[in-house]
Amino acid sequence: MSMPEHGRPTRRAFLRGAVALGAAALLPPRHRLAAAADAPTLRVQRLAWAGIRLQLDDACVFLDPLVSANVWEDALKDPLVPVGDARGERWVLVSHRHPDHCDPAAIRQALGDEGTLLYPAQGGAPAVNGVKMRAASLYEPQLLGNFTATAVPAVDGYGDPQVSWIASAGGRRIIHCGDTLWHGGWWRIGRQFGPFDAAFLPINGARFSWRKPVSDVPAVMTAEQAVAAAVVIGARRIVPIHYGVRGAEGYAEDPHAQQELLEHAARRDVAVRILRPGEWIDWNA
Repeated sequence: MSMPEHGRPTRRAFLRGAVALGAAALLPPRHRLAAAADAPTLRVQRLAWAGIRLQLDDACVFLDPLVSANVWEDALKDPLVPVGDARGERWVLVSHRHPDHCDPAAIRQALGDEGTLLYPAQGGAPAVNGVKMRAASLYEPQLLGNFTATAVPAVDGYGDPQVSWIASAGGRRIIHCGDTLWHGGWWRIGRQFGPFDAAFLPINGARFSWRKPVSDVPAVMTAEQAVAAAVVIGARRIVPIHYGVRGAEGYAEDPHAQQELLEHAARRDVAVRILRPGEWIDWNA
């Protein structure tokens, strides 16, 4: 259902949804079960670092894909997952312009000759040559074939423009949060768009020392903050992203982020699904 900025569905979208729900309610129980079984399956793959791929039938949406080894060099322990094998309709969504989230090589490989890159309107067009681009304003739904994607607020550790992306397809809704800090927009996101089947959240609590003077406070969400965000927005499970860098000059992450995530999530009764780079999960509608 499409949402304008203030979170109210349009009259047309409301009527379509009401008709669909009414038709489903008229089906006998066994037919409703059969219809659910025949529904398309949303597949999700974790990519390297903060990236994920959403696939429904032969259409793919990539979020923050990374394939360039020179971004983190040996400090990133994740394998770099290929993204050039997609077929059909393709889109790439980037949360912000930093090279570990907006990798021109990954974007070109993922899109091929026909795909489109979506970027936050407030950040300006990224320096990626040879691809079609579309600017996305906050809270403005983007129709991407059978997918719908909406940019929502996020806060960057450098103060640069950044968004989180909400994507829905195949009866599922996820949120992907790049490398945001904790911020006060979670409640509005939860009210307007929650609940979520999964929240792909950064957890490494990274501290930067190359910005002077040094703040010595996390510039990315910590594991505890990720769990709090999941609770506020109504996420049924957390899939952690954006962790696993060791030895990068001027960049120090919490080395125990994954274990701390599991402990904090258990205390607040939030499910966690650990996906290794390259691993897929399937969600039936």
